Amino acid sequence: MHIAIVGNIGAGKTTLTELLSKHFGWEAQFEAVDNNPYLEDFYSDMKRWSFNLQIYFLNSRFQQIIELQKSQKSIVQDRTIYEDAYIFAENLHDMGLMSGRDYENYRAIFDNITSFIKAPDLLIYLQASVPTLVNNIQRRGREYESGIRLDYLSKLNEKYKNWIDGYKEGKLLIIDKDNLDFANNPEDLGLIIQRIEREIHGLF
Repeated sequence: MHIAIVGNIGAGKTTLTELLSKHFGWEAQFEAVDNNPYLEDFYSDMKRWSFNLQIYFLNSRFQQIIELQKSQKSIVQDRTIYEDAYIFAENLHDMGLMSGRDYENYRAIFDNITSFIKAPDLLIYLQASVPTLVNNIQRRGREYESGIRLDYLSKLNEKYKNWIDGYKEGKLLIIDKDNLDFANNPEDLGLIIQRIEREIHGLF
């Protein structure tokens, strides 16, 4: 079983990944943020480092998926390879922070890579408004995230909506993060687990 959790920066993906892996006894797979050699440079000069950052994410996530498919373990994944292309790289290109040449090169690599992988059994989208995202980002206090602009988060939310509206690769569960506090409210977490089990087991 492969469950993947997607959503904007600060939506609560890592927290939900931890909680679900603990509940189901499955392996948690996290985004490689702490060891990413490009993140700080990217946030200080997005135009210069956007392509490097996205290629790093693409490669590290492809490695994760290959290991996942070999292992046959049940897994909860924090963020997917699809977001790299459909959300972040596309948005950087739209904002003029990645050149057309770099974007086309990136998408060609992405298309080649994704032809070799299988979509998650269940995709969970954490839908959150910009105020909710900002609140979470401030609370966790990562220094390199302190300069993230509201219009950047807003544009990413638009990209997520467009991608999720057209998602047809597998089962999809949308969770309203503005009204569910699974980190601090066990009842909210229980509700989400019930909905996941319904999706996994095909119950209505």
